[in-house]
Amino acid sequence: MEAVVLLSGGIDSTVCAAIAGRTSGFNQVAGLNILYGQRHSKESGAAEAIAGHLGLRVFKSITLPNELFKDAGSSLMDSASDIPYGPYPDNVGPASTYVPFRNGNLISIATAYALKLGAGTIYFGAHAEDALNWAYPDCTPEFLGAMKNAVWVGTYHKVRLITPLEWLTKADIIALGNKLGAPFELTWSCYQGDAKACGQCATCLSRLAAFKANGLDDPIPYQSDLEGGNV
Repeated sequence: MEAVVLLSGGIDSTVCAAIAGRTSGFNQVAGLNILYGQRHSKESGAAEAIAGHLGLRVFKSITLPNELFKDAGSSLMDSASDIPYGPYPDNVGPASTYVPFRNGNLISIATAYALKLGAGTIYFGAHAEDALNWAYPDCTPEFLGAMKNAVWVGTYHKVRLITPLEWLTKADIIALGNKLGAPFELTWSCYQGDAKACGQCATCLSRLAAFKANGLDDPIPYQSDLEGGNV
């Protein structure tokens, strides 16, 4: 095994899986999906479907104890809190959907898993819009640089953390994924867990705008007049 991809089932991790497969061969890539107590598990089902479609050699799903991020102040975790509709706010600081140090934990688990498989690389799909205004501080270049060093040193120079989307916008990622043939129709990004994506939360709005910027329709179903991703 050559690579482990943190495969959430969203657009970014799916494009990472396509990049890893093109680089190392899809039969040398493991998809790792981690359930950490988020409000729904639709992304996990999407991740498994994506792994099967791409022909990844391994798909592994791990469930963390719900207590790890419970009551952490994230609307993504607390069912009593409403997921905000609309785009991400312009103010500097964490978004309400930020789960404190989630990505640090996920990367650490992926590192241990990579060592177990003998894989030399981990692919993680953080991108520039996640880091903007420190909405997700564990997606910033400062954080990713520190984690790359920690992974390299902590594995005795056996594993490298790769972040191929770090400097790209969502529109850039759609363009790249379209070129690579990423199965966008299988992905799930919406913060809600309904049958169709809501089309109103920040992550839905981000992906819809990114497809539109590329002159493409989002292939997943949306509620009401957003059916088919047309905006």
